[in-house]
Amino acid sequence: MTDLPDGMISPQARDALARWLTHLRALDGAAGNTLTAYGRDVSGFLAFLARHRGGAEGTAHLTTLPLTDLRAWMAHERARGLSARSLARALSAVKNFTAWLADRDGQDATTTLSARGPKYRRKLPRPLSEDGAQAMLDAVGDQHSEDWIAARDSAVVTLLYGCGLRISEALSLTGASHPLPDVLRITGKGGKTRLVPVLPAARDAVARYARLCPFDLTATEPLFRGARGGPLNPRLIALVMEKARMQLGLPATATPHALRHSFATHLLSAGGDLRAIQELLGHASLSTTQAYTAVDASRLMEVYEKAHPRA
Repeated sequence: MTDLPDGMISPQARDALARWLTHLRALDGAAGNTLTAYGRDVSGFLAFLARHRGGAEGTAHLTTLPLTDLRAWMAHERARGLSARSLARALSAVKNFTAWLADRDGQDATTTLSARGPKYRRKLPRPLSEDGAQAMLDAVGDQHSEDWIAARDSAVVTLLYGCGLRISEALSLTGASHPLPDVLRITGKGGKTRLVPVLPAARDAVARYARLCPFDLTATEPLFRGARGGPLNPRLIALVMEKARMQLGLPATATPHALRHSFATHLLSAGGDLRAIQELLGHASLSTTQAYTAVDASRLMEVYEKAHPRA
């Protein structure tokens, strides 16, 4: 959503929004990007109401809004080209804000909280096959003529696939993480920490990189370095994977994040427990992890169709 002028929002509503965001940051540990998105979504909603209702208002009316006002806002956002997925996220932010107001002021926000968002098809993760993932790990290490850079790229992608890390999590590791322990403590989204077992292949790949790296990997500096010694830009890993996937004939969906998806899907295929996979990935909600059950079922159906073709 685009930013809207603060002048369209009453000082009382603007103050309430700031207090709510502070609450999310302090008590719920919401990440900075999440807070920015929530603030933008709710600001847009409040500005729309000011226009729709003929002027800026306080907060008392927000917990008793008729559904017609909420539907008018959603129709407005859709007409502006907002996707169903983004609108569902914005409505979730508005509901969260309204529920906080209602709880603070002792009001009943049932009407607002009962509003239904647009339906959208949740995008399924696009993992690589087990052979494809292994081929990618092998090919990434062949893309650069400098041994230490090739070893670095190989170590990063091995962490993504072998430990299910996000690219930001892998690149946030410092020299203090080397040599890799048996279990890594990872700080993920929202500042939440989780414990991730380290496979020997990942430990060996990082150790090889560290031996070849020409820079001093001090405890407080990034573990993975760029060519000039600064922090490694995640775009470089995306580019090296792009080159590798073109050589291997893999689809454009074979990205760094796809390796994390592959980690989860292959664990599930091997009989991994969904709750355990949720913990390893750092998902706040099991419903996010459950997307991998749909992926697994889809792959099983593909195998079934090939083994039992229709006459």
